[in-house]
Amino acid sequence: MTPQTGRMGHNDALRAARLRAGWRTIGQAALELTEHGQRLLDDHQFAVSARTWRRWEGERPGWPSEETAIVLHDALGRWPEDLGFTTPPGWIRPEHHEEADVKRRAFVSVTVTAAALVAGPVAPQHVDPALIGYFQQQLEGHYRADMYLGPHDLIGTVSAQYQLIDKLVRSAKGETRRGLLRVGAAYAALTGWLYQDAGDMDGASFWRGVTQEIAMRSRDPHLVGYSLVNQAQVRTDLGDGPAVIDLCEAAIEDSGRLVPKVRIMALQQQAHGASLTGDRDAVDQLIDQADGLLGRRWTATPWAARSRPTRPPARRHPVRSPR
Repeated sequence: MTPQTGRMGHNDALRAARLRAGWRTIGQAALELTEHGQRLLDDHQFAVSARTWRRWEGERPGWPSEETAIVLHDALGRWPEDLGFTTPPGWIRPEHHEEADVKRRAFVSVTVTAAALVAGPVAPQHVDPALIGYFQQQLEGHYRADMYLGPHDLIGTVSAQYQLIDKLVRSAKGETRRGLLRVGAAYAALTGWLYQDAGDMDGASFWRGVTQEIAMRSRDPHLVGYSLVNQAQVRTDLGDGPAVIDLCEAAIEDSGRLVPKVRIMALQQQAHGASLTGDRDAVDQLIDQADGLLGRRWTATPWAARSRPTRPPARRHPVRSPR
């Protein structure tokens, strides 16, 4: 077995990236990449056939043209050498030509996200418990807006509201404080997803860390599990299968205390991690476990009302219909 071909002589790296993108079949992947490339390059002649994609996932994937390599990177977040293709001599990633600019943008990104946190002590103030409901209602609006606007137009708004919540938490007491911590975790998680959706993994990692910090401070086991799944989502996009599995196993270590929704999210994400490591048997087992929880009664969890829209890896046998 080699990194290029994966298990059983197939390019599992590209297959895992395809499934992570939600492209369940080779035909769908070819169509989605064709449409993505035509938009990116403003070239209606750009096309990738299902036959070509099937070869890419085969034993000898070859190497795509530089134009196709750029489209693959933009669509899947990875260059061909990280997707199991055979790297030709002399290949230099386009991003290496702009390495200094990339580093500058990464520094600016983390600096901007850090600025969203309130620095230093704040003056005490009365915090009305009704603010918890107010922020929850605003959050629902942000979820809807994300569907229509995308991440870039919302990052500033959502992170600014988190800054206000962070400030109020410092003055709030008792149940009001715990309620604000929970809703604050939802805002931090949404901000992390917006950065991740925008392709800014530094910003995403920062905000996933903020989500986990608040989850720990809230002492809510469901929220802690949810925050670990958030961290696993970043690791999935980074292609780090073992880390995804570690985080998801930690999330469901005491699964009896978790609401079904968080357990399903953790199992689904762990299936992605198993797919990245080429463990197809584990993928099937994890999806079976998640499927068995679908009929359970749901508990209202505003902080998990929105999770990253990923689909589990494909199975070798059908999933039972949820009751």
